[in-house]
Amino acid sequence: MLTAPQNPAGKLALVRDRIATAAREACRDPAAVTLIGVAKSQSRERILAALDAGLADLGENYVQEAAEHAPLLAGRTVRRHFIGALQSNKTRPVAESFDWVHTVDRLKIAERLSAQRPAALAPLAVCIQVRLGEEETKSGATPGELPALAAAVAALPRLSLRGLMALPPEESDVARQRHWFCELRRLLERLNTAGHRLDALSMGMSGDFELAIAEGATHVRIGTAIFGERALPAARQTFRDLPIGSSRSRLPVAAKIALQTAGATTEVAGSPTPPGASRLSSSRTSMTGASFRRSSR
Repeated sequence: MLTAPQNPAGKLALVRDRIATAAREACRDPAAVTLIGVAKSQSRERILAALDAGLADLGENYVQEAAEHAPLLAGRTVRRHFIGALQSNKTRPVAESFDWVHTVDRLKIAERLSAQRPAALAPLAVCIQVRLGEEETKSGATPGELPALAAAVAALPRLSLRGLMALPPEESDVARQRHWFCELRRLLERLNTAGHRLDALSMGMSGDFELAIAEGATHVRIGTAIFGERALPAARQTFRDLPIGSSRSRLPVAAKIALQTAGATTEVAGSPTPPGASRLSSSRTSMTGASFRRSSR
């Protein structure tokens, strides 16, 4: 009986095979799909193992964590993708050290990235994040806001608007999940009909990237399927990345409960953090027949 690989190198090879199969089934060139390995809350050892196995694109969700991972990239040719929510007070390090930003959700962020992009570097490639399905808890421009935002971002001198990104609603039905990927592709096509020249669709994660590829994804963001499960509750990471000076009272109720359960003691972001508090867990991805549960990126 064959068993799934347990190390990042083996997992990476398996994901690459799945991407190639999905692309061929959609009559697409597998080389047209960029695999972004999502390093969120993964150990240095796992990240290094994937890089040593040839991972060429690394995705980061948090500015501080990206800074911690930067030494691992010394001497390597690795494209860096920022794929997390970006606060306006944290745009400078992203503008200065990343190749792509997938989560531009408002003009203020785009303007700051453009102004802070060093002249010696190529224009920063960006995707506009789109909020599909009227999910108020997620960031992103609405489809109605998209044309005006795209026009404004495309006009900024130090950015290169490349495409769209989305975190679509989670669906238990494969056809419904594929519908959201199809909708994002159609939004990109409408922008191109209006005069843009966009070529990037950043969509699909560990639990659904094959469906995304079938609908035209050019960038898939894969975390647990390459690196394995994360270690600690998301509440600790949420608390860690609050702005300096924020109190626990600003956390959502669910996050407060999780912090108490995990035994976290930190009251102010930026003060000493309990050992291991930078790690987080996600539910295991599974996909059986016509239903599946999606993992975090």
